Amino acid sequence: MIPPPTLARYRTLIVEGHEGAGRNRLVAELAHLGFEVRHMPPTLHHLDPGLPYRELLAGPGRLAVDGNLIAELVHGPLRRGRSRVTWMQALDLADAVAERDGAMLHLTTSETTEVATAYARVFHTLAQHVPVVTLDVGEPGGPSRAPRARSTQLSKNDRQLTIG
Repeated sequence: MIPPPTLARYRTLIVEGHEGAGRNRLVAELAHLGFEVRHMPPTLHHLDPGLPYRELLAGPGRLAVDGNLIAELVHGPLRRGRSRVTWMQALDLADAVAERDGAMLHLTTSETTEVATAYARVFHTLAQHVPVVTLDVGEPGGPSRAPRARSTQLSKNDRQLTIG
């Protein structure tokens, strides 16, 4: 995938959405465009998920962050029934990216899944605070981190546990 020329006008890009080979190719291409590429750790900071982002955004130069904060906002409710990231934290990130002449990259595929729909809703909200560029990475097959199904014992009533 060759990133669209419009990405070159931004100083900061946060890459979120579909994971896979298309995402990896895009991140590599961003490095060739002169962005310093940083990959966020797979686990979020336990007290302040936005802290590593704020630290990166405080630095100089062109920056592309392969992130996971928005992924937690999407996957958390689907996997665990709640997110460890609040909307306030996500909107603070969006505002910080906008202040740094940046955009959020929403990576998609042609498939329509529960995860894809959730990402679309999140990015629709974030677009009120920061430019959002949606890119189809052209990979059918769904995200590599599919949400786990909830236990059928607990799905009917989260406060009731049947033993035996």
